[in-house]
Amino acid sequence: MNGIQQFFQQNPLPTLTVIGLIAIVSFYFGKLSKLIRLPLIIGYMFLGVLIGPSFLNLFSSTIQNQLSFITEIALGFVALSIGLELKFSDLKKQGAGIIWIIFAESFGAFILVFFAVWLVTGNLPLALIFGSIAPASAPAGTVAVIREYRAKGNLTKALYAVVGFDDGLGIIIFGFATAIAKNILMHQTGTASGGIVGLFLLPLKEIALSIIIGLAVSTLFCLLVRKLKSTGDYFIHIFGVVLFMVGLSHALHLSLILTNMTAGIIVINTQRFNLIEMMHKEMMNIMPLLFVLFFTLAGTNLHISALPSLGLLGIVYIIARSAGLIGGSRLGALFGNVSVNVRKYLGLGILSQAGVAIGLSLIVKQDFSGLGKMVTTAKDIMIPSGDLVGGMVITVITATCIFFEIIGPILTKVALTKAGEISKDE
Repeated sequence: MNGIQQFFQQNPLPTLTVIGLIAIVSFYFGKLSKLIRLPLIIGYMFLGVLIGPSFLNLFSSTIQNQLSFITEIALGFVALSIGLELKFSDLKKQGAGIIWIIFAESFGAFILVFFAVWLVTGNLPLALIFGSIAPASAPAGTVAVIREYRAKGNLTKALYAVVGFDDGLGIIIFGFATAIAKNILMHQTGTASGGIVGLFLLPLKEIALSIIIGLAVSTLFCLLVRKLKSTGDYFIHIFGVVLFMVGLSHALHLSLILTNMTAGIIVINTQRFNLIEMMHKEMMNIMPLLFVLFFTLAGTNLHISALPSLGLLGIVYIIARSAGLIGGSRLGALFGNVSVNVRKYLGLGILSQAGVAIGLSLIVKQDFSGLGKMVTTAKDIMIPSGDLVGGMVITVITATCIFFEIIGPILTKVALTKAGEISKDE
């Protein structure tokens, strides 16, 4: 194994060759994952762990940095796809009860995880980050179960509404929390400005500018695509707009997730049905490749050796997040006066967590690098506290996402079965 590591360190493969190999090999690891009835992304992430620093160590930090643009592009498309699901008329049809649930479960997860992590670690920026990632769900896992078992009913409709909109709200919470956490770390070294006022004005400014850019770019996009007919033309415009917003967000230190999500929201709520369908179709052609690369790269960031020392933190995160989502959804359903089935079982159907959460943790790893005072790690290495926070977040979130991706779909099926919304033929 050391010989393989040494060979690749001395003879690094070209970046495009690495991308091609990851795409092909990850595809088959995903197929193997499906054979044992696990989500595709588990196979992708397993390959990432295998070739990462925990085992073969074929991925140097240099290669990871070179491929970071893939993560950003994938996150841009994920955010745009989330926005394209947030149709206000659909939310209005569901009634005020669903709005109560979305706010209660999202803030319930944030508050419980924040306080739990703060009590365990005493690290305020770390607690803010974990708390802000907790509301993020994995709509794909929940929707896949609903479609597989052809579920129908009030709980099914509520799940469709909640798993889309809670990601949107979660991203806004993440924007505020990370901006405050960054400012706290910058205050440690005296590089922050504006004192306590700046601590709260900075996230407001970042979120406002992200929304303005998303609004402006999506308006221009809608004007450009009105008379397009070829699917290839749509593909070019969608890809170009996402790249433009990701690059602009990066240059202006804004939230690439919020800019792209805003663009999706504007498009879905203002444009004709045919355009929306065409966008969905084109994005379905793009997303599989991006997901293969994205989750494999995420797996390379998982440090197995760090898991024992972070085990307690991972357990705390799993328990606090689950309690916040289930308890919050029940509380929201109670205030919203929704049906008994929705109140009792919806919380079980929204525990899946994957792409968005891993993406947010990768953003933390990149954006927090070099911030804060110098601290000593468990291996007696001096690093900035921002690097320590980023490393802990990506390791714990990646590991807990594997747990939630396995248990989430199982509990979704349990919830739908108990609610009597799965066909007896299934």
